[in-house]
Order: sequence, then structure tokens, then C-alpha cells
Amino acid sequence: MKLLLRADASSTIGAGHISRVVAYAERAVVRGWDVAFAGATDNADWLASRFDELSVERLPVAPWDSLAAGFDAVLVDHYGLGDLRGEVNRAGALLVSIEDDTFGRRSADVVVDAGFTPAPRPVDGSRVLLRGIEYTALRSVVLAARARRLAAASSTPHVTVVLGGGAEWSETVGLLLSALAATGLPFSADALVRGEPPVPVLAEGQSVRVAAPHPGLLDLLATTDVAVSATGVTFLELCCLGIPTAAVQLVDNQGPGYRAAVDLGLAAGLGDAGSLPDRLPAVTSALKELLSDAGLRAALSAAAASTVDGLGADRVLDVIAASRGI
Repeated sequence: MKLLLRADASSTIGAGHISRVVAYAERAVVRGWDVAFAGATDNADWLASRFDELSVERLPVAPWDSLAAGFDAVLVDHYGLGDLRGEVNRAGALLVSIEDDTFGRRSADVVVDAGFTPAPRPVDGSRVLLRGIEYTALRSVVLAARARRLAAASSTPHVTVVLGGGAEWSETVGLLLSALAATGLPFSADALVRGEPPVPVLAEGQSVRVAAPHPGLLDLLATTDVAVSATGVTFLELCCLGIPTAAVQLVDNQGPGYRAAVDLGLAAGLGDAGSLPDRLPAVTSALKELLSDAGLRAALSAAAASTVDGLGADRVLDVIAASRGI
């Protein structure tokens, strides 16, 4: 079985699409499939290095008639490529399309939407629809961390703030750090962000370390008591690990996931990033409750971990294999 993965990353797109296709690459290689990747990995090189570890061939982006030729299936995780089923099918491959609600939506042989509560989808000739949180594909390091993570017992809560790989979120991280400081409670915070977020004046017992996103995120999360995260792929990783999380909606495509996560009791909601400057007292109050209420943290942890198991890649690959008669 030959599988081509197509995704991009950049300072504006973020790294989530690369994280997802890495998860598919890992599980496909375990099955003995030949896997290749095509796309930009700017701002996500620390994730894309996994392709090299797996001996996944990296191909230059080319027209679909040549790029998809020789592959049994092409898995596309991209919002900006439009309708390409005809081209991929004419090259002899199945099209597997990852979508997030309406973002990245296109007709495909296999459509995957791993949203918490996918909305009704228009009929567009797609043959197989795999929809629901059980199709969330997470990397092997996340699944390994889920198996070994122990609840932290520190008297000073460890907080991890992670909003994705884009430098444009530096100011938002600064606002969240200000809200954390305004709680007046002790904490030790790691903020993973590109750029230089403004760090507020801290009270006694509070500390903040700022670093760019890096492969050591899972090591940080192993001792994290509370996370502050956007509702992208990293949020799903936090759910899988059972880490109590305060969620922020950064961009429009995160809206359905944000609303569902809050409604399902998987996270404490801090609202959308654009409104944070006007809502800092409410954000501070929500963070103070999360830091101080062990019962709330336990409830969020249990609900999140029981909802997201991260094994979606294998479920999707099973369907691909069956579709090709393997």
C-alpha cells in the first residue's frame, strides 16, 4: 500500500496540519505501508523531523497528475487546495480529505471530520464519511504520554500556555499571562510561543518561562496541572492526556471545536482571542477558579480523557485499506 500525505505549515497556517499527518505516517509505517509527504513545513520543522525518523520520502509539490501517480491513496489535510478529487482519481489514487466543519471541505472518496459534534454536511458525492471525535489522529508521543502521565502533586501549580506555532499570537499570550498574574495565586508557567510576549509584573510565588514551540512539549505536559490552549490540534492532545484546560478560540475555524468543548464540559472557556482585552477580569476569574478548584480540574480531566483516545489514524487507515481491498 502506498500513501501520499499532503499538508502545509507556515507562520500563519500554524503547525496543526503537519501534526495530524505525522500521526497518519506513524501508523501507516507500522503497517508496512510506503509513505511519502509533500508540502511546506515552515514553522513546524520540529514536527516534520519525524518524517525523516520514519524514512518517509519528502516529495516536491507538483501537479496532481504526476504527484499522485503510483499511490493507492492521497490524504490531504489542507484548507486552501479546493476541489481535487477528479485529478487524484485520474492518477489512480483514492482521495482521503481531512476537514474541520466547513474548512477544507471537498468531495472525496473518504472524508474525515474529527469534530466533537460535526454539523450536518451537504451531499456532494463523497463516498465514505468518517465523522466524530473517535477519528482524531494523534502522534505516538502523545499516546505514550497518555499511558504514563501521572497527576502532578506540586503545591505550586504548573501551568503551560500554548497557542500554536504562529508568532502573531505573542500579544495574546501576554494578555493571558497578565490574567494569570492577576489571580494573585502562586504558579510556575511555561509559555510556548514564537516572538516575545509581554511578561507582566509577577507576585511572590509566580514565575514565567517563555520559549518557542519545541519537541519537549510532551515532557512539559507530563507535569502540567493546568493548560491554557487554543482549540486546535494541541487542545485535542491535552484532552487525550487528561490535562485540565482553559480554552481560547484563536481563529474562525476553531469556533465549532471551541463551542463544543465548552458545552461538553471538556474545558473552561475563555472566549475568543479578539475579545480578551475587554474581558480580562472575567478571564482572570475563570483562571483563578481553575487554579484553585481541584474538583473542577478533576471533572475536566476525566471528561476530556474519556472523550479523546487519539486512535483515529488507525480507524481511518482501516477504511482506506478496505477501500483498496487490502
